[in-house]
Amino acid sequence: MKVSALTLTVAAMFASSVTAGPLAYAACQAGCATVVMACYTAGGATWGATLGATAPATIIGCNSAYASCQAVCASVALFAPTP
Repeated sequence: MKVSALTLTVAAMFASSVTAGPLAYAACQAGCATVVMACYTAGGATWGATLGATAPATIIGCNSAYASCQAVCASVALFAPTP
């Protein structure tokens, strides 16, 4: 079957676009992890080895910033268009 240019044009008009940006999301998450590692190092702790209830205020601040960063990644980068 030979496909005409008109058929391709109509199909392209009705095709939905991809709105998930998995690469942007991964890059954003990597950035968040890099920042929280620097924050933990500056606070004198090891990431993942501090109990939340006994953590100093600086480490709790690192945790809060990390959670905020991840939330921004999820709300922005996942909806970025993928080329």
